[in-house]
Amino acid sequence: MAGSASPPDKAALHQAALSHLARYASTSAGLEKVLFRRIARWARQADGERETIAAAVTMAQRAAKEVVQRLVAAGAVNDAAFAAARARRLARTGSSRQRIAAHLARHGITGDALTAILPADQAAELLAALVLARRRRMGPFRAVPSAEPDAARRDLAAFARAGFPRAVAHAALSMSRAEAEERIAAARLATE
Repeated sequence: MAGSASPPDKAALHQAALSHLARYASTSAGLEKVLFRRIARWARQADGERETIAAAVTMAQRAAKEVVQRLVAAGAVNDAAFAAARARRLARTGSSRQRIAAHLARHGITGDALTAILPADQAAELLAALVLARRRRMGPFRAVPSAEPDAARRDLAAFARAGFPRAVAHAALSMSRAEAEERIAAARLATE
């Protein structure tokens, strides 16, 4: 991509897209951003008149959109599968419904596709809160149970920052360690 190199054409963009997909899972919006960044990098290094470079960038961006559409049609890029896999992984690691929605929105998954993927029931949200509590050693997973009101407030604040509703946070914090471990284990067995 030297200063005198020609702008990225459809074949070069297709190859760049395939290389990216070989290394990373991506949505159509994410792949388009990757290709647009590649085009922008070329434009910054290109020699020539501004108008000529701008026209080349516009043509390359159109080609990038066509490449992404072709890969979506071929099944190499599947936004729904990406969203489902990422939502499951995030929920298993203790992310709240709100945090999962924000993460997927950053990757271009919005609207009905986002609503269909998110865990809808209170039990799934409570399970994610318990996983977070165990990971951070809060509430029932605290090494030394604390009767301090400050500890409970800190735990509630941590749940709030993680995007959990107050009712879910209270439910997770009021559980015994044995019950919390049992729920986590039962959920793990159900998914295997």
